[in-house]
Amino acid sequence: MSVINVGIIGVSGYTGLELLKILIHHPKFNLSYVANTEGGTTLSALHPSLAKVSDLEVKKADINECADSCKLLFLALPHQTAMAYVKPLIARGLKVVDLSADYRLPQDIYEEFYCPHTDAENLQHAIYGLPELFRQELKSASLVANPGCFPTSAILGLLPFMDRRVKHTPIIIDAKTGVSGAGKKLSETTHFVNVNDNLFAYNPLTHRHAPEIAQKLGVNFEEIYFVAHLVPITRGMLSSIYIQVEGDFDAHELLEAYYKDAKYVRVRKSPVDMKNVAGTNFCDIYVKRKGNLLFISSAIDNLMRGASSAAVVNANLIMGFDEDLGIPNIAYVP
Repeated sequence: MSVINVGIIGVSGYTGLELLKILIHHPKFNLSYVANTEGGTTLSALHPSLAKVSDLEVKKADINECADSCKLLFLALPHQTAMAYVKPLIARGLKVVDLSADYRLPQDIYEEFYCPHTDAENLQHAIYGLPELFRQELKSASLVANPGCFPTSAILGLLPFMDRRVKHTPIIIDAKTGVSGAGKKLSETTHFVNVNDNLFAYNPLTHRHAPEIAQKLGVNFEEIYFVAHLVPITRGMLSSIYIQVEGDFDAHELLEAYYKDAKYVRVRKSPVDMKNVAGTNFCDIYVKRKGNLLFISSAIDNLMRGASSAAVVNANLIMGFDEDLGIPNIAYVP
């Protein structure tokens, strides 16, 4: 297949930058359109790290210009903003990978935790972009709802053990993320003085990623006890998960068997950490059993497996390429 023109709307943020870093050198995707809400600049001016790498013009987002330039578009925009672009883009025949939350949940659940939804028709046809669950469906998708970072880490850790879990017992997820997960927008919470040498939970037991986890695992929202923590690092995510199980089985062997063909899940024999997945699309998982309790530890890069590299994997699948085409797989170590 010949090279395919792709674009990004929302190149100013952290996930937009990560998309650029992958797509600039992608062997089959030609980056033909990049935009934000203002335009009037270039990639190297917007992101000095791209000087002498790419000097593409950053345009003010325009649906018609985008549709004329691309076959596939990545939307790195906030929720509610994204759905306003998806509807006309799909109508123009583009394929869309949406990194926001706008198409991840059924309408009633979405509106309970986010805002009114204005594109119910496309919402019904969106495919959740987790290949370990929906690889075949993604191959024929026109609209992909890229998963949230916390749900990606939690769902991948839990999937192999859901059949062994004692039904209706709590699923406890203690997750920690780097500050980049909060985005570029300044706030008191993410101010250096507040984050440095500090650690704190936010939205405990009410975080809006909890219903996404519950919905994809097929359990009631009331069974998910999810607490997110902000840690003073730039990137990375570590989820510590606790569930009650029954039956005689080796948890590590079950984990290995479940993910034996997964290109981007690595089963570890010792506790995982953020550093060894930084800059990659890998999810590293470790499990330990004590009696009827499982401890599952899952690590990802929140900007990569939790957003941008996952989005490119989904785009590869949509366009009929190998899912690992152009995907970074060597961690930022040391």
